[in-house]
Amino acid sequence: LNNVINGHQPERLLPLLILVAFAMLVQRGLDYLRLLLNNTFEQKVIFDLRRDLYSHIQTLPLRWFDNRPTGDLMTRILEDVSSVERVLIDGIEKGTVAILQIVVVVAGMFYLSTKLALVALAPMPFLAGGALWYTLTAHRRYRLHRRAASSMNSLLHDNLSGIRQIKSFVREPEEDRRFNKESDELRRATFVITRVWALYHSSMYLFGSLGVLLVVAVGARDILSGALQLGDFGAFLVLASFLYEPLGKLHELNQLLQAGRAAGERVFEVLDSEREPEAGKTFADSVRGEIEFRHVSFSYSGELPTLNDISFHARPGETIALVGTTGAGKSTIVNLLTRFYEFDSGEILVDGSPIRDFNIRALRQQIGMVTQECFLFNGTIRENLQIGKPDATDEELLEAAAVANARPFIDRLPHGLSSVVGERGVKLSVGEKQRLSIARALLKDPPILILDEATASVDTTTERLIQEALETLMFDRTCIVIAHRLSTVVHANQILVLDHGRIVERGTHDQLLALGGKYARLSEQSLLKTPESEPTIKRVRFPQSATFLAGAALKIANALRESTSIWRRGKRRPFAAHRRA
Repeated sequence: LNNVINGHQPERLLPLLILVAFAMLVQRGLDYLRLLLNNTFEQKVIFDLRRDLYSHIQTLPLRWFDNRPTGDLMTRILEDVSSVERVLIDGIEKGTVAILQIVVVVAGMFYLSTKLALVALAPMPFLAGGALWYTLTAHRRYRLHRRAASSMNSLLHDNLSGIRQIKSFVREPEEDRRFNKESDELRRATFVITRVWALYHSSMYLFGSLGVLLVVAVGARDILSGALQLGDFGAFLVLASFLYEPLGKLHELNQLLQAGRAAGERVFEVLDSEREPEAGKTFADSVRGEIEFRHVSFSYSGELPTLNDISFHARPGETIALVGTTGAGKSTIVNLLTRFYEFDSGEILVDGSPIRDFNIRALRQQIGMVTQECFLFNGTIRENLQIGKPDATDEELLEAAAVANARPFIDRLPHGLSSVVGERGVKLSVGEKQRLSIARALLKDPPILILDEATASVDTTTERLIQEALETLMFDRTCIVIAHRLSTVVHANQILVLDHGRIVERGTHDQLLALGGKYARLSEQSLLKTPESEPTIKRVRFPQSATFLAGAALKIANALRESTSIWRRGKRRPFAAHRRA
């Protein structure tokens, strides 16, 4: 600029402008590549972090989930991971560029004028002090903001999951107020952050502007005195703008860092949580299904005992029925058998070996569960059934559905196995979901079966269909049955009556009725009930080597021949061969 103006060389102006334009083009081209590479790397980091977080969540014990809302976990996986990623990717990239730019610019400023460079750096103590204040005070604000967002998402998840209950109880206005309250908490937490950030951001830019003003004042005086040329001063002002621009980016990066710091605490709190035990042996031979509890005690809270000195023995193929009022500890027993929770004292054995000696996944592969609240995923019937056997063909799925009395309603659906069941199976009735759950357990073909209130909450006709399917499912398996239906437990090999976490009575149905104790009272009080119209289904057992008599007159023999001999001959042998392999 000095040569063009003072040297009266206008012909050099155009080449200089072309050079500057070319430099701008190169800068923007490199910026394009930077953004492309940055976003590619960014998405890979997000994917890896979310994958690791979700994978770790699936290995955590059920006790960890008991006091953590689903909405909170979703917030951590979706929103908090993104905040951490922005710090790791944007923060490192922008911070590195800003620091390098400051170093180069300051060096250029000192090269042009040491005096003006010192003047330009005069606001630095104020800028550093402001950044330190913001850093020390921001963490609490961002932590409260993440908690408010998590609380709102948890409420939203609960309300959407329970929308039928909200409508049936006409709770829309009340739930609207609850959501607005949580949303207002998030608004106020966000406003606190915004208010402090506005003060911090404006103050920092004010100090930067004052720095430029000081440079102009001192530079103008030096130009008038002849100590500084106009071109050098113009170049210095350009450098000054390049100095305060990255300083502003560092302030924005500080805000990003504080938000990521609060989110990172929540993400790594999950990643640092202890997993379920992964060590242990697998089952070398086919599992017979022998189960034994030896003086087992357990407490959910560590204070009041849920189970106290529980002992019983189930031989292979036997059925153990657990009976008692709500809260007696029936479901807790099956939770301990599947190692959803770890017992406090005593021992649980399968085929004579402690279950803690086995790998958890190997243990659970030998156990099938049919529960009262049958959970279906938001997918097709095919996808839900293949949870029991991922490589099952459509023929195998339909065969299992037929044995579980689910084939008729599947055939009525427009798309058959491809029909979507909706979230939690909302498009199906309770009985239909229950029969799909039985079919899923049939496909898994486990030697140990747990039935937890499997016939509750259904009408008599549906219960009869489910009961018939259960008879087939229970054949030749060790079963633990929790039920309030007398027909479900009357033919059990042993009935355990629980009260406040203790076994108070044990024996067969006839023995317990003759005893006249708690079991007899439960039966009299209809806590163990059988509908008047319900025929009692007697369970018939055959040795594994026996064949069914063709043309038998008894209907129960025909049913067992069709649903057990044919189906299990095609299913049991491949499964046994697979386990031997």
